[in-house]
Amino acid sequence: MEAAMGLMRRIPPKQTETALSALLTLLPHHSSDLLSQVDQPLQVLCDVDHGKEFILCEYNRDADSYRSPWSNKYHPPLEDGALPSLELRKLEVEANDIFAIYRDQYYEGGISSVYMWEDDNEGFVACFLIKKDGSKTGHGRRGYLQEGGWDAIHVIEVGPEEEGVAHYRLTSTVMLSLTTDNELSGTFSLSGSIRRQMDMSLSVAEGHLCNMGRMIEEMESKLRNSLDQVYFGKTKEMVCTLRPPAEVVMRLPDS
Repeated sequence: MEAAMGLMRRIPPKQTETALSALLTLLPHHSSDLLSQVDQPLQVLCDVDHGKEFILCEYNRDADSYRSPWSNKYHPPLEDGALPSLELRKLEVEANDIFAIYRDQYYEGGISSVYMWEDDNEGFVACFLIKKDGSKTGHGRRGYLQEGGWDAIHVIEVGPEEEGVAHYRLTSTVMLSLTTDNELSGTFSLSGSIRRQMDMSLSVAEGHLCNMGRMIEEMESKLRNSLDQVYFGKTKEMVCTLRPPAEVVMRLPDS
């Protein structure tokens, strides 16, 4: 299992589904662990009742059905599927509306979904998901990428309130893939994923959504900076070393 997880951490996000399927065939006795621990590129389904798309993940799945955050119904229909309490459902609906505004401001489109459920420690867990298809045929508004995708998964464990304070544990994963194909850059492909965790104890005076929103905003800023330094920065350094820009070559002294 340890070797399998090490392999999955090194697999490009675009190949995760294929690699995971192969591992499930080789290690059927570890299937539940693999499915729960390996983050896959997010998939989308349409809620026909509301005419809106929602994101599929392990956190809104029950058997082979997925719960829509818009209608609170499972697709395909499932009679005894798990549902949040009425109070938590109300918070979930509000979170979806607010997170859609956040998504449009930061991502200029895309699809978002928020799911909540009770845990065993008198608290609850919230999962915030964003999927942005940046390709020419997707949600990309600038048309620079032939193919491109950004999948963000934020899972927040919220502990019970004690004297007006709650403990929050945020685990965030971002999967990025992009491909260009034009005369200036040629064919270029880059993909990778990054995961980080954050723990905070905050006052609940302004509500859980305010606290969770600030944590996600701060974490996404850190993840974007890390991706820029680790993937784009390192790639630029390697390319410029192997193929120096023309102006640098012209300035080199004659040997």
